[in-house]
Amino acid sequence: MIYNMKIVIVGDGKVGYTLTKSLSEEGHDLVVIDNNRRILLASQESLDVAVVDGNGASVEVQREAGVDTADLLIAATNGDETNLLCCMVAKKLGCKHTIARVRNPEYDQQIRFMREELGLSMVINPEKAAALEIFRLLQFPSFLKRDSFARGNAELVELKLKEGNPLIGKALQQFRTVADVNALVCAVERDNAIHIPKGDFTLHLGDKITIAADAADLVKLIKNLKVYSPKAQRVMIVGGSRTAAYLAQRLIRNKIDLTIVEQDEKRCMDLSEALPQATVINGNGTDQRLLLSEGIASADAVVSLMGIDEENLLVSMFASYVGVPKSITKISRNEYNPIFESMGMDSIVSPKLLTANEIVRYVRAMEDTTGGSVLTLYKIVDGKAEALEFSVKGEAKFLNLPLYRLKLKKNVLIAAIIRARRVIIPSGADVMQKGDTVIVVTEADRAIRDLKDIFEGEV
Repeated sequence: MIYNMKIVIVGDGKVGYTLTKSLSEEGHDLVVIDNNRRILLASQESLDVAVVDGNGASVEVQREAGVDTADLLIAATNGDETNLLCCMVAKKLGCKHTIARVRNPEYDQQIRFMREELGLSMVINPEKAAALEIFRLLQFPSFLKRDSFARGNAELVELKLKEGNPLIGKALQQFRTVADVNALVCAVERDNAIHIPKGDFTLHLGDKITIAADAADLVKLIKNLKVYSPKAQRVMIVGGSRTAAYLAQRLIRNKIDLTIVEQDEKRCMDLSEALPQATVINGNGTDQRLLLSEGIASADAVVSLMGIDEENLLVSMFASYVGVPKSITKISRNEYNPIFESMGMDSIVSPKLLTANEIVRYVRAMEDTTGGSVLTLYKIVDGKAEALEFSVKGEAKFLNLPLYRLKLKKNVLIAAIIRARRVIIPSGADVMQKGDTVIVVTEADRAIRDLKDIFEGEV
């Protein structure tokens, strides 16, 4: 198998650094290009990667970085056009795969053309990905996090066990009886530690649990667990960023009553023209009197999308204080996660982490596999665990063997098998068949690249 690839990353900003860190932890040979020498040296010291100082779109600079022999170039600068040019140059030099970060909504309708004509392997838009994640959370406000697998047939959802939840004090072998749905608790976070639990694991008040379930059973699941909250109908977005615009379009299409608060007057004018169905307010999103006058206390959900993490935190705290049922907070710096959680923040979304996870998934899927390659990858339980989706290949040796006969590695769990759009929450008697989709949950410090990597010994 090809586990160690040569990857060149152009752009050492927030997204670039997060990518470099993630891919470095995966064990790949990395070279980072940027024209800010100070930032490069910091990455070189902290991540022990090779660096090249210069313009990433320059042929000479790319040659110095070894792009002509690279497996992958990722262009993650702040400029869409620069990223596209970097990828074009890389393909001409002989780089096998290229990925461009493209954020401008004007390019959104041209993604297929750009991939075909420019030879791009992937085009990724962090703001659009964040907007989709937020929209999915607003559909089911009870969940802290929600990830989709197998074309939406199966879901992993995260809940915090609060007072009155019928699961508290129950062992996991009782879960299906209590929840009365086809589902499985596949990860538990308690006191900042991650558990991939077995049936005798007992749930406590305050646990954050990740549940694998058939997507069709989500409503029944939250009703039976007494955590049902109706879909948000009145939403306030604080901050008129690109993410806000992408999210607003989805909310308006779904007939959601929407208010956007944005401080920049010109941006307000642009949003008003683009989104005539929304109420756009020009004002400081951290001004509590303004938020109260615009109806924050009667909103079903508040989404904080300003450019400063601290301001987003303040808005979410205020929304919680005035009784808003759901708050979603965008953050750029992951080190704030424990602070946010300790303050009771509902859901946190990080565009740069979404980007990094999607690219890590692509990189793992590039590697030669014999059991089944990675189709989808999500970091769950605040990044302490991974949920991976695999497609089962026909030549795999573990096919048609009952799961009880297959020895899994420690802290690895087969959470679901999807066969012909049917979600199977597996027991020991179930088997994996050719063409199945399999969802695996494991601790994040074990990078699984192939489905057969989950087993002890040769399979």
